Amino acid sequence: MVKLKTPTKRFRQTRLPAVLGLFAIACASSATYPISDGMLALGTWGGDNAGVIVTDSAAHVHVGCTFGDMPGHIRLDADGRFAVDGSYMLRAYPIQVGPSVPARFSGRVVGGTLTLSVAVNDTVTKTAVALGPITVEYGRQPQMGPCPICRSPRRWQEGRP
Repeated sequence: MVKLKTPTKRFRQTRLPAVLGLFAIACASSATYPISDGMLALGTWGGDNAGVIVTDSAAHVHVGCTFGDMPGHIRLDADGRFAVDGSYMLRAYPIQVGPSVPARFSGRVVGGTLTLSVAVNDTVTKTAVALGPITVEYGRQPQMGPCPICRSPRRWQEGRP
């Protein structure tokens, strides 16, 4: 029969706490990453003064006191990039003024981070407006500062696109 050695008192007092401490640090610092299935992950992506809410049928974007929508479930290329057309509301808070205007959303996902830029064709003032790039983290709540408007559009809650 083989007799196993029991850990020494010195090991239990010095090395064991160090090993357990490293294990605890590794577990505490693990990030939440979206499931990578070639699509922009469903859920909330948040950052400072920015947010993206992704459903299986659309994505709703907030940058400061503005917002826009990207239709469909967003497909990512092999490098995690996308570029889709949508609409944008440049004058949204405190009172929504004017129509939604055409916009082009382009972004890249790396791990749990989405970097997004929006090119808005402001057909009202006949100017081009660039928003971003913004950086948002998957699973983080948006911190919207003075414009507390980051939420799913009411029409989505009513079942309309």
